[in-house]
Amino acid sequence: MSPEDERLLHAAIELAVGARNAGNPPFGSLLVGPDGEVLAREHNTSVTDSDITAHPELKLARWAARELDPATAAGTTMYTSCQPCGMCAGAIERSGLGRVVFALSTEQVTALKPPATGPAVRLEGPALFDEASAAVAGYY
Repeated sequence: MSPEDERLLHAAIELAVGARNAGNPPFGSLLVGPDGEVLAREHNTSVTDSDITAHPELKLARWAARELDPATAAGTTMYTSCQPCGMCAGAIERSGLGRVVFALSTEQVTALKPPATGPAVRLEGPALFDEASAAVAGYY
């Protein structure tokens, strides 16, 4: 990791502190263009926006998909205070961002949280393969 990577990770962590101070979960991210310019900054606003999807990584991935051409997106680096969750990782992949640098891993963040409570979501499937695959076949 370069000194510049560390500097930008510090900036992401500062955004996380700001999110926490505003009453939100402590997560922050920034997106840096191929030339090293910071293109956008976000922090978690899931509490203050009453939006469970208001993760900074997701907001930046959506911004990049709208505002950047594919070549520019591929040359970007997202710096984020914690490893992106599954939702955010999927959005980052679909937006075409080139690189993600994170401070804390999912395992490290999980170790800092209290144990999860409540029932787990039950998933059922796959089912109705013929009908479902007909809707998808040929799209990609």
